[in-house]
Amino acid sequence: MEIMHDPSWLTAFAAFSAVVAGTPGPSNALLTAVGARAGVRRGLASLLGQVAGMAAMLFVITLGLGGVLLAHPLALQVLKWGGAAMLCWMAWRIATAGHDHGAASAPAGFLGMAAFQWANPKAWLIGVAAIATFLDGRGGTFAQAVAFAAVFTLVAIPSCLPWLAFGAAIQRFLRSPRARRVLNGVMAALLAASTIPLVWIHL
Repeated sequence: MEIMHDPSWLTAFAAFSAVVAGTPGPSNALLTAVGARAGVRRGLASLLGQVAGMAAMLFVITLGLGGVLLAHPLALQVLKWGGAAMLCWMAWRIATAGHDHGAASAPAGFLGMAAFQWANPKAWLIGVAAIATFLDGRGGTFAQAVAFAAVFTLVAIPSCLPWLAFGAAIQRFLRSPRARRVLNGVMAALLAASTIPLVWIHL
């Protein structure tokens, strides 16, 4: 695969992947909640699901869906605002849930976190930005789709792991109902706040 042997492309896309995977956002907020609820070992399935879902999305977007979105600005606007509304609804559900059900109502497990990426507007915008910036056609579209998914997976796992570990680290402070209500409130606030940069992005 020609592009995988280009050090400049690998370095640039690996850096891009590390930044987008490791910075705050809806998925990492939920991953922290998973860590607080289940710990690192039991939360690894959620971490792998988060990464796999995003890698699969990059693969599909590179094969052609991204081009359709870039060619139809209205579709991107619908995606952006619809996704932001969905995240705000999820934040409200978590904030108003009982202390035993708030964090538990968030997506968890491999399939839950993988599926969440497809409803996460940040993930879609990242995928579209990736192909707009890094797709150059060398070796064919399929080869680049594989390269995007493979490099992102390798970089994103260690980039997301600190969020899961942080959640596990605060587990011991969440034994009381009040502490769990605080966790639900913080997670809800992070989800709601994550919509701010999304709606400010000019598409």
